[in-house]
Amino acid sequence: MRKLFCTISAFFLLSVLIAQTANPQDSAWIKDNYTKKEIYITMRDGVKLFTAVYAPKDNSEPHPILMTRTPYSCAPYGEANFRTFWNNHWRYYMRRNYIIVIQDVRGRWMSEGVFEDVRPYNPNKKDKEIDEASDTYDAIDWLVKNQPNNNNKVGIFGISYPGFYSTMAALSNHPSLKAVSPQAPVTDWFMGDDFHHNGAFFQMDGFSFYSSFGKPRPKPTTVGSPGFQFPTRDAYKFYLEAGSTKNLAKLIGDSIAFWHEMYKHPNYDSWWQARNVRNFVNNIPANTATLVVGGLFDAEDCYGAWRTYEAIEKKAKNNNRIVMGPWYHGQWASTDGTKMGNAQFGSNTSTWYQNEIEIPFFMHHLEGKANVEDLAEATVFFTGENKWRNFSQWPAANVENKPIFLQQNGKLDWSKPSNTKGFSEYVSDPAKPVPYTEDVHFSRTVAYMTDDQRFANRRTDVLSFQTEVLTDDITLAGTVIADLLASISTTDADFVVKLIDVFPSDFTYPGDRQAAGSYPMGDYQMLVRGEVMRGKFRNSFEVPVAFTPNKIEKVKFELPDVAHTFKKGHRIMIQIQSSWFPLVDRNPQKFVNIYEAVESDYQKATIKIWHDAKNASNIVLPVLK
Repeated sequence: MRKLFCTISAFFLLSVLIAQTANPQDSAWIKDNYTKKEIYITMRDGVKLFTAVYAPKDNSEPHPILMTRTPYSCAPYGEANFRTFWNNHWRYYMRRNYIIVIQDVRGRWMSEGVFEDVRPYNPNKKDKEIDEASDTYDAIDWLVKNQPNNNNKVGIFGISYPGFYSTMAALSNHPSLKAVSPQAPVTDWFMGDDFHHNGAFFQMDGFSFYSSFGKPRPKPTTVGSPGFQFPTRDAYKFYLEAGSTKNLAKLIGDSIAFWHEMYKHPNYDSWWQARNVRNFVNNIPANTATLVVGGLFDAEDCYGAWRTYEAIEKKAKNNNRIVMGPWYHGQWASTDGTKMGNAQFGSNTSTWYQNEIEIPFFMHHLEGKANVEDLAEATVFFTGENKWRNFSQWPAANVENKPIFLQQNGKLDWSKPSNTKGFSEYVSDPAKPVPYTEDVHFSRTVAYMTDDQRFANRRTDVLSFQTEVLTDDITLAGTVIADLLASISTTDADFVVKLIDVFPSDFTYPGDRQAAGSYPMGDYQMLVRGEVMRGKFRNSFEVPVAFTPNKIEKVKFELPDVAHTFKKGHRIMIQIQSSWFPLVDRNPQKFVNIYEAVESDYQKATIKIWHDAKNASNIVLPVLK
């Protein structure tokens, strides 16, 4: 890390942040101390991007610029209408007199031009050729040259899709861009973010998002598009009655361009690979620091945070750090990080992160006023034990990748099975897919990432394997690998693997009185990590291959990294199933292009997971020593 030119003591920094927390500014304060201007910034090809600039009235010294570029609107529009910064931690930056800039990206809302989803980065732009990196460069260049009283230092951050634009900003190579924080960044929409995981289509998120977001906008507007009018509020019922993934395309209509592009590219071809930002992060310059942030239980972009950090670390030569907390999508920017669903974390992890990491990160790089030399390479919260840990590298150096083996009679053990032939089987029926949560609901839940899995454990089409009661704590820190030996009666199937913490029968959280009506936490089966693998991609994501019916084949894939301690007295459980509905579209269990499958293609399959001396299915766990 570069040495500080100017530092303040840790005590002073802490007192500043405590004071900010104790005296949160309200709307009157911000309106009294800030002005808002709405401007158009011209890009190199002549397209003008709508930009809202909130500038402090204090002109006693030059101020840094903190910017977000978004496809979700920089509303409210009108110079008299202020965004509600006072309801989130942005107010801390405004108390420090940062110039806040929010920009509608090309082709969205009030900006001119044509929008393109995850527009590919062009490392060899010529003349007036553009991408999101060049748009960022041009916006920064205009701001530092024309915005009064700026200190020529710019930071950019954003969550989810704005996280993608933050990564693109890091590729802009503008000399004034000093710090970038991609948070839950969209990274690879085929391999692990939002709409596909290991090639399996996450239809529930995709359909609900694109039915409104993807509608064309003929001209700049301040009005969003209405979404699909669902005939029922029961998501399971709606997607099951839709009949097929092909039928969803009929329901969404012809105007959603990206939806139909996805259907044209069922495999991981060059079209998808051009939209994988990891392929280009080597172009991040050394003078742009990056802080990647994500949630351990982010249902949308958990993959993107881990893998963006990993790619930058391997390919770029800049100052790069990662923070992963026990959060759903964007929870780190909220005021409450104490819990998620039924899981409790023992402290307000969100405000801790804001005060101890994000704000000092930007203060250091944009002001030179905070000492972050002690900021760890990886700052990761471990659930189960509920504490933060710091690492000099991630994955941690002192991790043993240790296989735990599936056994007869639903047992799970570190020893390889010795029996000569053994398997567990179930029948996967697309007409009765395994739900991803026991709730009847309309919108995809955020809490399913830590949900109780007892409902699934009771189904005959879900296999469960568990250890004996643990006599010592076991801490996992890194990527989980499912290494299955499977045979199926058809030519394709999905494999969902879930890593679960089984709580003791008498478990309660500290201070929890188990009030009447509270959720019973005794014997709770907490989902720590779940992931799906579309079986036909087991050998290659570019070239799918059919299964040979009843032939034993290896199905090996990664689950996103975990950071969890299984406490003494708990058990480790693994569940395996072949549907996760309606989160993931149903696999017809026939080797076809699923986007083109018709209802008659969907068929039952008998799935056997083998666990004997020759075919020893196991889950590789990253055990922290």
